[in-house]
Amino acid sequence: MMEASLSQKYNVSAPRYTSYPTVPYWDHDSFSVAKWTKVISETYISHADEGISLYIHLPYCESLCTYCGCNTRITKNHRVEGPYITALLKEWAMYCDILGSKPKIKELHLGGGTPTFFSAANLAWLVEGILKNAHVAKDAQLSFEAHPANTTTDHLETLYNLGFKRLSLGIQDFDPKVQVMINRFQTPGQVSRVANYARLLGYNSINFDLIYGLPGQNVEGLAETINKVIQLKPDRIAFYSYAHVPWLKPGQRHFTEKDLPVGDEKFALYQKGREMLIDGGFHDVGMDHFALKNDSLYQASQAKSLHRNFMGYTDQHTHLLIGLGVSSISDGWNGFAQNPRTVEAYLSRISEGMIPVEKGHILTCEDLENRKHILGIMCREKTYFKNEIPEHISDRLWPLSEDGLIVFDKNTIQLTHLGKSYIRNVCMVFDERLWTKQVENQLFSSSI
Repeated sequence: MMEASLSQKYNVSAPRYTSYPTVPYWDHDSFSVAKWTKVISETYISHADEGISLYIHLPYCESLCTYCGCNTRITKNHRVEGPYITALLKEWAMYCDILGSKPKIKELHLGGGTPTFFSAANLAWLVEGILKNAHVAKDAQLSFEAHPANTTTDHLETLYNLGFKRLSLGIQDFDPKVQVMINRFQTPGQVSRVANYARLLGYNSINFDLIYGLPGQNVEGLAETINKVIQLKPDRIAFYSYAHVPWLKPGQRHFTEKDLPVGDEKFALYQKGREMLIDGGFHDVGMDHFALKNDSLYQASQAKSLHRNFMGYTDQHTHLLIGLGVSSISDGWNGFAQNPRTVEAYLSRISEGMIPVEKGHILTCEDLENRKHILGIMCREKTYFKNEIPEHISDRLWPLSEDGLIVFDKNTIQLTHLGKSYIRNVCMVFDERLWTKQVENQLFSSSI
């Protein structure tokens, strides 16, 4: 089947599978804070030598990027920084009490929002407060997201001195017309300034975030952006599909569907971008992600040791991920928990001395089995059944096989080179909760 026809056939609402089950299919009735604390305590004890991952959500931004699907709070009032950091440190203390000892941090990421909304001094206060109650693994990876337009030398120096060696810069697109439509502004010069100074300090992995499918975007403009990106030579690139979910993110209503490239037009953007990145020396290492050979993400992909969690792809594998801050999601492997989605509700729970968990899910044995297969496809392009592949799974696999997206036998399913472009569709095969609980309303963005 021609790729244009495939892109039409498989352009359906599909999860990104940073977890399984995906959040809309969590069974909240099976969840309680007591069960959650038991899950993380048991996981921590059984994988104590492994260490933990820690994600800290910093939601504040000075202006709204209208494409954004993240949980944000728009304000120019920087007095919010202190109370929020105080709450984060209290939440961390609660988790340390549950774990019963100083955990070993294997991975720490500051996400947002815009972490560089916070002053360098306040970020130091936060990180020092976190690390005071933890051990840092020798091979730990500390990283943060930054806006090129407001990241200062103080930010870079302060975080580097605290152990951060990875930096992710949100670019999305350099085309001025697109930047106006999405209300996100940064120049190649600003990006170059931040990236070059970070390298001078000793940061060893710099990521650029790019998005295809944005309003007003076309192949020529995207090609110009990617040419500039290749010249700046980041170590890795996240090349995301724009997720148009205005029913969840009202800011996306600042433009209409008529402004968006869709269907074959959007797929052409993906194909052009992917082709240019590979020609520029980057390797396709997983859904949306590209890396140079020197980067640990590429090396993990070659070693078949990639992992995927709520932070996306990572070369660090831990069974326990703790998320701090508003809307953050924690993963205890046998259970998930999410914090409140508003700053007010989050701060209120912290002030009451309660672990600020609002909802969650305890995984069943079937969930864990399905998760294993989804992670296998997402991270290693392959999964294996100890016994024969169940008949209902085989029935779902045959159309994918006929379209050249996978090959499979009685035990093993392997993604093809073509199938890498439709990895979300392949993973849906194992999503039993999606198959058994079809809903009328669209829950996810389109897969292409």
